[in-house]
Amino acid sequence: VQLQASGGGLVQPGGSLRLSCAASGFTLDDYTIAWFRQAPGKDREGISFISSDDDKTYYAESAKGRFTISRDNAKNTAYLQMNSMKPEDTAVYYCAATTWRFPGLSPVGIWNYWGQGTQVTVSS
Repeated sequence: VQLQASGGGLVQPGGSLRLSCAASGFTLDDYTIAWFRQAPGKDREGISFISSDDDKTYYAESAKGRFTISRDNAKNTAYLQMNSMKPEDTAVYYCAATTWRFPGLSPVGIWNYWGQGTQVTVSS
């Protein structure tokens, strides 16, 4: 049972990246999926989640209007599309899964599974 985050890399300011979060050993559709990020020296920050059952989405202010979370149940994979990226988006990005339908964006307590993280660097 695991989550595998991928898709990070180096992108210029204003560019785009799409992160993937592939689940194995369990059905992603049964879980609410979230993306978090952690920059050096900072706490882990919740960015967005997509709820189980009805795919309702929620975004932190830092992500609104620029990031889009989605899932493809046939591929058992969730995504984070990031557009208009800024240097302050530089961080290690993690996906997580919980059985809570509307878990909020705190990184503590309720997350059943975590991906291993993928580095995103926004720099010219």
